Amino acid sequence: MCGGRGTRLDADREKPLFEVGGVPMVDRVRGALDASGVERVYAATSPNAPATRAHLDVPCIETPGEGYVADLDSALTDDRLTTPVLTVAADLPLLDGEILDRVLAVHDDGSLSVLVPAARKRELGVSDDTTFQRAGEEVAPTGVNVVGDDADGAWRSTDVRLVVNVNALSDARVAEQYL
Repeated sequence: MCGGRGTRLDADREKPLFEVGGVPMVDRVRGALDASGVERVYAATSPNAPATRAHLDVPCIETPGEGYVADLDSALTDDRLTTPVLTVAADLPLLDGEILDRVLAVHDDGSLSVLVPAARKRELGVSDDTTFQRAGEEVAPTGVNVVGDDADGAWRSTDVRLVVNVNALSDARVAEQYL
């Protein structure tokens, strides 16, 4: 998922191309996917990210650019995709193949949401714009999910590679501390 403008980053480039540690975030995520057991990679881009689309060397699925959920729903209708589908946001610069393989190993059937405690995000000093209650705990989605055909499951992690997503300059500074 790499169609964001990155307005909260106050940068002169699209969010996926925002550099953390001198490397565009989308390239870091692509490296994690390449190092994992994922067999095929497609990029969900939008009209908000034409430079990202031009930068990528993978097939792209054009989405309307109406936000993460709407764009994900749109991408999942592409006939090149068959479930289950691992979805990964481009703003997770700490991802690596090992943590993505762990997510895939936890997934057994249906859909899987990867969640982190909101308290962990606050502990690390990263933004927690979207949180909700699950099993009596405030959690945040990570931007990593497995979309399947059946009921939803969830996996909770405190792993920094999933906790730190970059939505603001302060988040980028935290990510760079962990690189």
